[in-house]
Amino acid sequence: MELTVDGRKVFATTGGKPFDPAQPVIVFVHGASFDHTAWKLQTRYFAWHDHAVLALDLPGHGRSEGPMLAGIEDMADWLIRVLDAAGAAQAAFAGHSMGALVALDAAARHPDRVRALALLGCAFPMRVNPDLLEAARQNQHVAMDLTNTWGYGPQAQTGVHQVPGLWMMRTGLRTLEQSGDGVLHNDMRACDAYEAAEQRAAAIRCPTRFILGARDLMTPVKAARALAARIEGAEVVVLPGTGHIMMEEAPDATLDALKGIVMAA
Repeated sequence: MELTVDGRKVFATTGGKPFDPAQPVIVFVHGASFDHTAWKLQTRYFAWHDHAVLALDLPGHGRSEGPMLAGIEDMADWLIRVLDAAGAAQAAFAGHSMGALVALDAAARHPDRVRALALLGCAFPMRVNPDLLEAARQNQHVAMDLTNTWGYGPQAQTGVHQVPGLWMMRTGLRTLEQSGDGVLHNDMRACDAYEAAEQRAAAIRCPTRFILGARDLMTPVKAARALAARIEGAEVVVLPGTGHIMMEEAPDATLDALKGIVMAA
């Protein structure tokens, strides 16, 4: 599905069914240097169970036109304009990593537009090693290699997966490679510079669930729990043995955790 936001093309997958804003809407927001394919194993379920799905490509990512947006707040405001373009008054937001910060910020500053919040691999601060950030600025392949390796848990790196033939590590790396020069640096810099997460968390009033990987090296459970504690009534689900890319590493468990928040609200 293509939308027009700020005069530019935005691509979103709808889970294999036409988008109907009269149904409960779920917006999926990917992480740094990824795209809508991050949610390929979850979106179809909701689309075929009476929900309207938009798994977005952020500006300058995937099949959406640029330019990229430089800050988390800019991306959050853009999400609200996406809802306007899609004719949706309200949605549940599910965000992963950088996308979780974007969803958090949007829910705090636009509370009337967000009915529920699922934050996957979300912690604060989301700092980036300066050497990694510089490597990404120079578009060095090592930045993609390190991001990919740290993203997946130990079990995922052995090739074990529920879906036969799916090679997670290579899929993740190829997505990073296809993202284009400057995308990884833009997104890492946005995460590194974002300072408002604790303030925004305190303002959240919608049902919220953190979905975390027990073996996540990028957004550790301890830091995620500290952020969750600032949101009144927030739930925390920890997926055992799973790293940062839980949507692929544990697709069924991730789906169950998502159902428990975006379908219940």
